Amino acid sequence: MEHRPGAASRVPSAGQIQVERLGHKWGRAKLPKLGWVRFRFSRPLGGQIRSATVSFKAGRWFVSFLVDDQAATPDGHAMANTAVGVDRGVRTAVVTSDGEFFDRPFITAGERVRCRRLQQRLARQKKGSTNRRKTIMAMAQIMSRVSNRRGDFCAKTAAHLVSKNALVALEDLRTRNMTASASGTVDAPGVNVVQKQGLNQAILDKGWHRLELALTNAARYTGTRVVKVYPAYTSQRCHACGFVTEGNRESQAVFVCKNPGCGNTDHADVNAAKNIKAAGQAVSACGDLGTGRSVKQEPGSRATGQAT
Repeated sequence: MEHRPGAASRVPSAGQIQVERLGHKWGRAKLPKLGWVRFRFSRPLGGQIRSATVSFKAGRWFVSFLVDDQAATPDGHAMANTAVGVDRGVRTAVVTSDGEFFDRPFITAGERVRCRRLQQRLARQKKGSTNRRKTIMAMAQIMSRVSNRRGDFCAKTAAHLVSKNALVALEDLRTRNMTASASGTVDAPGVNVVQKQGLNQAILDKGWHRLELALTNAARYTGTRVVKVYPAYTSQRCHACGFVTEGNRESQAVFVCKNPGCGNTDHADVNAAKNIKAAGQAVSACGDLGTGRSVKQEPGSRATGQAT
């Protein structure tokens, strides 16, 4: 197999795979063309092996097994009629309608400095050189640790949310479209390119899509239903009275309803999460409300549900 980042080989037949434990932490697997390979158990297999994938990432080899754990999705959640709305942000990764905040730094200050120096070194090195490959590998090792922390955060946050709630509502965010390049073309150059690059990096750093995948995966074990709702105006609408205006959100964190008869105040992200929860409950109760009606007329009117 090639020693290049992302190189992978899959063994789709369980009959070609043998796995033996050598101790508490170590084991070995017999794979076609590779023979017996020794590996470290990061977790118990916990089921019947269906396939195996050998991959190369950040200078290290990994073997992962697809297993059938015989677990069935429950017919209902243990805590029926519980629900939560989840607002994903660039300042705080996850804020819920219950007022919980989930966030953590995925890269340390030292790693950030190290990565910047490696990028500067890479710019000076000749393409195809041995030193350039070493620099790329060093950068990959740093980013691999960052990615592992992000995956751990998303998995733990998802497990916490689905264990407590029968319904989890998310905004239906098109992350790939939102992080598209703003550089434009030679004939039509982009505007605010630097600002857009910073926003794109912040969105990707918080792992919005990875959290969605983690929720969908974890929900299979608890019977939680994950629904996605139309995101427009969730940050501008007052949860208490439904009044919508851009002026309601005074800053990134402060929400003050400008309706003279209301005056509700809340953390802006918590208010948005409450709106997402209300829209998600509407979808759960009534099904898809369609995409042709204005969200201003009815909260969540363009929401779509996704059962898990």
